[in-house]
Amino acid sequence: MTERLLDRIDGPADLHGLSDDELQQVAQEVRELIIETIGEIGGHFGANLGACELAVAVHSVLESPRDKVLWDVGHQAYPHKVLTGRRERLDTIRTYGGLAPFCSIAESEHDVMGAGHASTSIGYAVGLKEAMRMGHGEDGRVVAVIGDGAMTGGVAFEAVHLAGGLGTPLVVVLNDNGMSIAPNVGALSRYFNRMRLNPKLWKAREGVEGGLAKLPGGIGARFEQFGPHFKESIKAFWAPGLWWEELDFAYMGVVDGHDVHALRGALREALAAERPVVVHVATVKGKGFAPAEEGDLEGMEKWHAAKPKSIANGAPAAAKAAAKPAAKPAPPQYTKVFGEALVAECRRDERVVGITAAMNSGTGLNILEKELPDRYFDVGIAEQNAVLFASGLALQGVKPVCAIYSTFLQRAFDQIVHDVCLQSLPVVFAMDRAGLVGDDGPTHHGAFDIAYLRPLPNMVLMAPRDEAMLVHMLRTAVEHDAGPIALRYPRGEAAGVALPSEPAAIPIGTGEVLREGSRVAIVGYGSGVGKGLEAAELLAEPGLDVTVADARFAKPIDTALMAQLAAEHDLLVTVEEGTLMGGFGSAVWEALSEAGPTPRILRVGLPDRYVTHGKPALLHEEVGYTGEKIAERIEAAVRDPRSALAGA
Repeated sequence: MTERLLDRIDGPADLHGLSDDELQQVAQEVRELIIETIGEIGGHFGANLGACELAVAVHSVLESPRDKVLWDVGHQAYPHKVLTGRRERLDTIRTYGGLAPFCSIAESEHDVMGAGHASTSIGYAVGLKEAMRMGHGEDGRVVAVIGDGAMTGGVAFEAVHLAGGLGTPLVVVLNDNGMSIAPNVGALSRYFNRMRLNPKLWKAREGVEGGLAKLPGGIGARFEQFGPHFKESIKAFWAPGLWWEELDFAYMGVVDGHDVHALRGALREALAAERPVVVHVATVKGKGFAPAEEGDLEGMEKWHAAKPKSIANGAPAAAKAAAKPAAKPAPPQYTKVFGEALVAECRRDERVVGITAAMNSGTGLNILEKELPDRYFDVGIAEQNAVLFASGLALQGVKPVCAIYSTFLQRAFDQIVHDVCLQSLPVVFAMDRAGLVGDDGPTHHGAFDIAYLRPLPNMVLMAPRDEAMLVHMLRTAVEHDAGPIALRYPRGEAAGVALPSEPAAIPIGTGEVLREGSRVAIVGYGSGVGKGLEAAELLAEPGLDVTVADARFAKPIDTALMAQLAAEHDLLVTVEEGTLMGGFGSAVWEALSEAGPTPRILRVGLPDRYVTHGKPALLHEEVGYTGEKIAERIEAAVRDPRSALAGA
């Protein structure tokens, strides 16, 4: 078997002595490795296939880790991981104890920033380079690689504005895999690239006009005979990056992102300019894998991530023979239940609309987009604007439902505080992926929404224990006009209960007792109800009959129910899939301490640390969020009334 060039690449320095042809071969070998490995184990796929030549070119020109390359989000960073000493561990990516799903500063000295939320790389890059200019740390070149989708995020624009204003000498590689822009070709395009990087001509308007006037063969002189509007039109036509130039960036593009020679040349010129430069690179998402590459937008979306064992011998795996129907069909996904329930609410109430921040299928809003497209809005990767947009809609009498992952809603915290809660606007927040989401890890776990929303005046918080309660709570939310209201629900399969034929609004701030017992009362919130019921079943075997209640609301707390449970039981146990610091258990503790002497409370939830990536069952076991672990802790607390309940 012929040895691959890739097998000799143990770090970026090993690329420096290779020719352009050899580097092109390495890029293809990286692509083949990703197809083979990720097709077997699953993971982010399409964007990585499109970034193979780009990763090779960047690392062959830079000297990482002295030079800094920042990969926005990390969906496109698998080739980077392969080239930076992690080739042999690629088959562990996104698995418990394996490689992180995104870049991680704890994993490699070549991972300059931890990423998982989009649009941050340019801001990081400006900070890094300005610190270098101030004399802090080792000096080096800085390159930020950002996708066209991530460029829709507001923080990316803010960073571009800052870099242009400071004149920060960095390079932004805009990896455009949207398939919507054709490369500029020909001598005139090459001339414009040279002119943009000429330090004597780089001022945007003056430089471009000066360059036009200097064109040879009498062409330049003729430009002076035309009016300013014509000249502006010519500049815009030949310079699609004029927006960048107006912000004091030099623009190069569009460069073929699958041509290592062209990429290396563009990067060298951009780095030598010693000023803010954007290199606009056109790549194909799913490059080298026909179903993604040739499947247009539908194919690219389908193969954004590959499922385990979805590829065999470089092609989609053959569909398995249909298995015999199970005795009981699998429960629906919470996301699908929400999406269908939202369509029903839109049909029932003409005020209701759905808003997503570039996650339509992830939040279930693809169902609304298909059924009622005029009631569906996608604002791009811009959660802040999603909430501002919702605020404007609410002021005009619309009932906006912002369907945003718990982890991504963090990005809009200021808008929630000042634009929604302060004005008590009736905006609905539907937070998918609440709790530990699994393979995407700490950047995507929905651990903090209870704690960061609970302190906000006018906010109502609720969480369903199953899919039927989710439907009821969505009805509750859209009928709640007194202010903002938020509901959280987990990723994955629901509980498998029947959906209601007609949803009914739940009285705000009321809980429900599901199982009567004595001595110990478990109060669950959201998925904590199911865990509490599991623990109760296990505790019944040794003869401990436990009460189980569904709080339903974390704000306002059903203080009367909590006080009754505390008075009638020796131990009150709260269970939530969120951080304990400021979470649901804290809310119960606060409410009861204000009502009188604080009872013994055991709090179960997520620890005060970032939880790693891996299958949810493994993560739940690690943090003690299982029925068995909860039962063990309750037994210990009952045996020894003096046992410490902190850290629960």
